[in-house]
Amino acid sequence: MSSIGKLMKQVARAQQEAGKIQEQLAQRSVEATSGGGAVKVTASCDGNITAIKVDPQALNPADAQLLEDMLLSAIKQAQDKAREVANSEMGRLTSGMGLPGM
Repeated sequence: MSSIGKLMKQVARAQQEAGKIQEQLAQRSVEATSGGGAVKVTASCDGNITAIKVDPQALNPADAQLLEDMLLSAIKQAQDKAREVANSEMGRLTSGMGLPGM
């Protein structure tokens, strides 16, 4: 079999594996907290925010800006963690393949 044929089969296999990994990532989740645990954000490893929990004690109207900052911080952390997991999983797929750009 020619090297192009082998490469095409390898690419097709990688695409199938990538699809499986993406499905698995959508099922995995990560959590991040902010404000000493007053805010907890859960994200799926495909990057979607799936839950936000706020400790009722953090709901002081006078501290609305602080709560907003804690939410943004926890969301960013959750998305960063999800991205790290996704990159790690996809990196395993492409390592050793020798394909440029992957």
